[in-house]
Amino acid sequence: MPVPRPGFLRPRPLAVLLTALLSALALSVPLTSARAATAPGRGTAYMGMGVLAHDGRAGTPTTGDATQTEGVDVAGYQGNVAWSTLWGSGVRWAYTKATEGTYYTNPYFAQQYNGSYNVGMIRGAYHFATPDTTSGATQANYFVDHGGGWSRDGRTLPGVLDIEWNPYGAACYGKTASGMVNWIADFLNTYKARTGRDAVIYTATNWWTQCTGDYGGFAVNNPLWIARYATDPGTLPAGWGYYTMWQYTSSGPTVGDHDKFNGALDRVQALANG
Repeated sequence: MPVPRPGFLRPRPLAVLLTALLSALALSVPLTSARAATAPGRGTAYMGMGVLAHDGRAGTPTTGDATQTEGVDVAGYQGNVAWSTLWGSGVRWAYTKATEGTYYTNPYFAQQYNGSYNVGMIRGAYHFATPDTTSGATQANYFVDHGGGWSRDGRTLPGVLDIEWNPYGAACYGKTASGMVNWIADFLNTYKARTGRDAVIYTATNWWTQCTGDYGGFAVNNPLWIARYATDPGTLPAGWGYYTMWQYTSSGPTVGDHDKFNGALDRVQALANG
């Protein structure tokens, strides 16, 4: 075999070159793939999704347990829920995601909404708002038409407007503070006209401050469901002197999202009765 001359490089086999090229490409692929994997598909949002990303991850309540009533909230990604297990653990009320925007209905809604009712819980439905897709009135009508209504049966809670960080884009859905307030008012007014009830507002203080300018005008009529994964609910959005419900963790037993109603079971029943 000839001895290579000084300064002469033997040509590399094709297989070696391909291996080196693929290795270089591999260094750039994971980052792109990871970014793509973090972009959720429309319809996959759920109550507290933005809280996990922006406001913390865990909490153990240290206040008010003796006079508060345990609840849960569920969405389609949790599938069929073991309601009897939750009832046995002391959960007495539940909210189920019914709709999102005007393009999604929860495929597990019947099992979740009726299942909680059948084991004895007081139940309700919530709507994940997407103010960048359609008007507040349009989404309120869609919600009522797909499970978000209310009946005076003593076991059905008023509907919830879940308004929080946008999982699909800009945090405030491209709206100014006044534009967001108007959108929310449009939803709430339409919901009340359709059902006779004032909807509950689910939100987080940081989002509310950023995206509504800390507007306080809804506190008079609309109960507050505050989201904060910590040992206490913290500072509340403007206008509300107290919370009605508090989502305190996304990592509770059986189903991850657990909540406290700020009162004994008779107060949960009072909200259901209007």
